[in-house]
Amino acid sequence: MIPLDQAVVARLESYGERFEVLVDPDQAMRIRQGEEIDMEEVVAADSVFSNAAHAERASDEALLKVFKTTEFEPAALRIIQKGEIHLTSEQRRHLTAEKRNRVITFIARNAVNPQSGFPHPPQRIELAMEEARVSIDPFKSVEEQVKEVVKALRPLLPIRFEEVRIAVKIPADYAARAYGELQTATTVEQNEWQKDGSWIAVVRIPAGIQEEFYDLINKISRGNAETRIVERVL
Repeated sequence: MIPLDQAVVARLESYGERFEVLVDPDQAMRIRQGEEIDMEEVVAADSVFSNAAHAERASDEALLKVFKTTEFEPAALRIIQKGEIHLTSEQRRHLTAEKRNRVITFIARNAVNPQSGFPHPPQRIELAMEEARVSIDPFKSVEEQVKEVVKALRPLLPIRFEEVRIAVKIPADYAARAYGELQTATTVEQNEWQKDGSWIAVVRIPAGIQEEFYDLINKISRGNAETRIVERVL
């Protein structure tokens, strides 16, 4: 369990009852974003409280009425997922800044300027967010917020989400390594081993990481690979 002095209150009010658990804010956020985490790593006490500040435990009757169980873990999980997490000002600033950076990174990797076909640098996206006075919710997922952020940015930045299909041919000396690394770094849609040991494939990547992709290909093949853009997919 986490130290008590690192915990904040997660609170859920339902059917006239109040339930609180003491949680690590970062771990609680990961649960809210869909990760499966051992509850021992999330909570400071294995009790559901009606008032955590006064160490008043919720009654079995109240737990049964709302959660249909008196077991701690399923009740705590629902409180974390559906309730409010009460952060200190510093914790909220930290989580908001972290989420803001993740939103910027997502847009920079997955979107391009349709006028040039190149991604917007993260700093340009950040400045446009400041100009558009975009606010970030530390409790919403990146995917949810990207839609709202891009809508706010469009009057300031030409922006479009796009993927690219690229045909690749890797010489035999580098083919085995390329096969493994590209399976991890891209979506391999088609691939075939040639009689001379070389490997050819069609891969799909977010348009914003093309430079990163070509750097990887050149590193693997020492500049001996062949590539060709097959299609841009909106």
